Amino acid sequence: MNDWDPLLEDLAVRRGAAQAMGGPERLARQHEGGRLDARARVAYLLDDGSFRELGLHAGGVGRGMTPIAPADGFVAGHGTVDGRPVLVGAEDFTVMGGSIGIATHAKRHRLAHLALQERVPLVMLLEGAGERAQNAFEQYPHAPNDLQALVRLQGTVPTVAVVMGASAGHGALTAPLMDFTIMVDGSALFTAGPPLVAAATGETVSKEELGGSAVHTVISGVAHNAVVDDRAALDLVRQYLSFFPSNAGLAPPVGEATDGSRALDALLDVIPADPRRPYDVHRVIELTVDHSEVLEVQPGFGRSMVTALARLGGTAVAIVANTPAVTAGAIDRDAAEKATRFLRVVGAFDLPVVFLADNPGVLAGTQAEQSGILREAARMYAAQAGVRGPKLHVTLRKAYGFGSSLMAMNPFDAQTTTLAFPGARLGAMPAESGADAAGIEPDVRALMEHAELGGVYAAADRLSYDDVIDPRELRNELMRALGLTQARGPSIAR
Repeated sequence: MNDWDPLLEDLAVRRGAAQAMGGPERLARQHEGGRLDARARVAYLLDDGSFRELGLHAGGVGRGMTPIAPADGFVAGHGTVDGRPVLVGAEDFTVMGGSIGIATHAKRHRLAHLALQERVPLVMLLEGAGERAQNAFEQYPHAPNDLQALVRLQGTVPTVAVVMGASAGHGALTAPLMDFTIMVDGSALFTAGPPLVAAATGETVSKEELGGSAVHTVISGVAHNAVVDDRAALDLVRQYLSFFPSNAGLAPPVGEATDGSRALDALLDVIPADPRRPYDVHRVIELTVDHSEVLEVQPGFGRSMVTALARLGGTAVAIVANTPAVTAGAIDRDAAEKATRFLRVVGAFDLPVVFLADNPGVLAGTQAEQSGILREAARMYAAQAGVRGPKLHVTLRKAYGFGSSLMAMNPFDAQTTTLAFPGARLGAMPAESGADAAGIEPDVRALMEHAELGGVYAAADRLSYDDVIDPRELRNELMRALGLTQARGPSIAR
């Protein structure tokens, strides 16, 4: 018998106990309805065989009132996604409800610290009860440093949270600190769960009504996208990360250009020339980008604005577009808030941003003013003005008032290209409604409308637009503009 044998046997037993999670019965309950457990989630997300765990033995020593907890209810480590390093942490609901123990605090902090130090993306898979009750019997000198560390990651490495069950308290605070938050159907996100809400306020509410995916992806805007199950969520994480560099010091990814130049003849049927007729800008985006590959971000919130990730000639791009199918494309508070958040994320990683403008301006009215539209519009303006990567603007049919500035139409504002379609309407407000408001006579009204119709050429005359283009050339013109940007290095290096 080798002297090492007892030590290695003990190590194997301890590893087995840590990897056993909450045991067969709890794992069986976790797997009901096709749900994955924490370790299966990590394995599905990462490239096969790439996972290297850290903190496996955390929680393996009982102390006073604190029982032994396999991996302390939190599976953490690193692996690769499409060959690129990624750090990942998964709350294990089968161990003490996925609650955050003293060792878990340290592991969460360690993950965020490594993400900053090694400059690689961080993915957090959430399903836990928040702070563990037994923590009251111990002292952890650094809590809540994991949240502080997450703040330091913003704009440095891509971060993603996936809410895969009920997530409360300290754990739930992870989600709004990340760049992109996905919610699985049936999951919930809240500061405190229904029992605590009932005790504190007397309100009786279900977890779905309190913080389900319909609440946070449509009403509050806390989360971005809702998906049907665990696997769909993890597939979306992989897709999202594929559009971003591993950190802000690297250039955005450029894939193989399998889809080249082509005329968009169908665009003439999709976009009516009459600016008063609605259409869905999603179809414009699908026709324009490579092989219709589009990842829309936050589709259920602020629906008059579309924010999406796509590729043009293999280059990853961000798209911010008005859609006249919703409130004629007017920019309301939620739309501005969504665009601001999106622009700050994609701008930090120098993704080229394509602005497709077709709006009658910022939404007006009592309700809009009371919602704080001016504040959110100003924030969106600041976010688009602060974009460090290439900006490509196209006025499709109209862009009035401050709505044009929000969509990066201002000339000589660091755009790589500024384009318009023929007949694009510009100005402080639409000529027709402006004439109605001012009570202007019919002959003067006709002159105003004629001047508005020709305004795009007047703007091009003073180089507010680089060109007025045939709509069918939209894709090709955007690809040519992206070609001009290829000599740029990351803005962090400039």
